[in-house]
Amino acid sequence: MKKMLSFVFAVCCFTVVSFAQIPLIVAPSGGNKKASVGERIGLTDVTIHYDRPGVKGREGKIWGQLVPVGFTDQGFGSSKAAPWRAGSNENTTIEFTSDVKINGQSLPAGRYGFFIAYDPNESTLIFSRNSTSWGSFFYDDKEDVLRVKIKPVALDKSVEWLKYEFMDETANSATVALLWEKLSFPFKIETDYFKDQVESFRRELRNKEGFMWESWNQAAQWCLVNNTNLDQALEWSDSATSVNFGGDRSFGAWSTKAQLLEKLNRQADADAIMKKSLVFASMNEVHQYARTLVAQKKAKEAMEVFQGNFKKYPNQFTTLVGLARGYSANADYKNALKYLTQALPLSPAAQKNNVETMIQKLKDGKDIN
Repeated sequence: MKKMLSFVFAVCCFTVVSFAQIPLIVAPSGGNKKASVGERIGLTDVTIHYDRPGVKGREGKIWGQLVPVGFTDQGFGSSKAAPWRAGSNENTTIEFTSDVKINGQSLPAGRYGFFIAYDPNESTLIFSRNSTSWGSFFYDDKEDVLRVKIKPVALDKSVEWLKYEFMDETANSATVALLWEKLSFPFKIETDYFKDQVESFRRELRNKEGFMWESWNQAAQWCLVNNTNLDQALEWSDSATSVNFGGDRSFGAWSTKAQLLEKLNRQADADAIMKKSLVFASMNEVHQYARTLVAQKKAKEAMEVFQGNFKKYPNQFTTLVGLARGYSANADYKNALKYLTQALPLSPAAQKNNVETMIQKLKDGKDIN
């Protein structure tokens, strides 16, 4: 009987110990709330995980009391000079998928523990490589990656639950602010969007996306439009127009290459490519190219292109208007009026008023371009 009771007692003890080792999910202590907030800045994903304490009737007792000034010994853990954990419970973390600048100071991509050494005049934001410890009980300043000085900003209305917000967004920057009670702690995050985008293109073009000429052309065109990494863009354009990727018969791909050559002060090469690639262009593509020549004050060259388009697509609204523009650019308003008058009955409804306006301009001896 004694052996049986001993066995039962042992089983019960084992069961209690086993269940004690199973942590169940419950709400955070103190009624605080777990939260996360994130936003993409340029191509960089920024994510903040934190716990939200409430003011809970403690107005006027948060800053300098509940949140002490500077670094303090919290009486637990290894840190004897710990900053505030910038939230409650577990430590606050902030993650960047690309390199960023915080108030103008560089910070590499990564996940960081985020702390604040509060001071009413000049607080210190701390980004620590230790993002896994609980709160700031084990804070070690040797693990600091970046410290940034900021001035807390007074708020008109009290914020009950601590929160982080993204504001003042631009294409490559945003201000992030911790707001609680009647103070805000703002800091600006900036990304190098151009650098990140080019690096993204490089990665993607080595993957399945790189088997299509359209991808190489898209990357080259982006650099062209943004006037950046033009030599790299020309290499991508070489791939876009190669027979290997299928863009050797694409006027769009050749046009991108020609525009890049022009920006790189290789005008003769650009002109040769455009003449060679016109055979691959649609009626509208040829028309738009000829209009570009007109805008560049190359009236004679534009006229040749307009005439070639008309020969291939005779008596079409687009090519008739093209001839009119070509003659007008060369100050031959008589012939311009002749072809524009022929284009009028073929005008789409949305274009008719515009054609009538151009006809009147020609009658008045004015260029329609």
